[in-house]
Amino acid sequence: MADEGQAKTANGGAGGEAASKQPSLAILRQYVKDMSFENPNAPASLDPEKGAPEVQLAVNIQARTGGNNLYEIELRLEVKAQHGDQVAFILELVYGGLFALRDFPQEAVEMVCMIECPRLLFPFARRVVADATRDGGYSPLMLEPIDFARLFHDHRQQQAAGRN
Repeated sequence: MADEGQAKTANGGAGGEAASKQPSLAILRQYVKDMSFENPNAPASLDPEKGAPEVQLAVNIQARTGGNNLYEIELRLEVKAQHGDQVAFILELVYGGLFALRDFPQEAVEMVCMIECPRLLFPFARRVVADATRDGGYSPLMLEPIDFARLFHDHRQQQAAGRN
């Protein structure tokens, strides 16, 4: 009798199918959605004697639902490099991905879209940034890894503080 009950559960019997569904995340597409590279003071800004420019990075994440468990995630990177008060280059990149999220609890979807999806996109966006800066005449800019979980939680805390 015990073997019979186990067989029903393993085959997705009455309650087994719902309990055995595991959340899944799939990247369906990834793409450069928008990109701009400005090198306004070249060739003067490319002088190797000036050394490496000071780099500032801004990161933003946008998530939109497309219905049917599809989500478009945009990883926005804005890089500004300067030698003193002179702009060396400005790079703006919107790197997008289309993700399918299945069987996630509703309360987890936002965290997956704002943490896990950008984490998966980041290495590819990082390569685009490195290639663009190299093609602009600079050493390839290798962005440091980004802690998307910390960014998400910091944003949540800022929102909560704004409500109080």
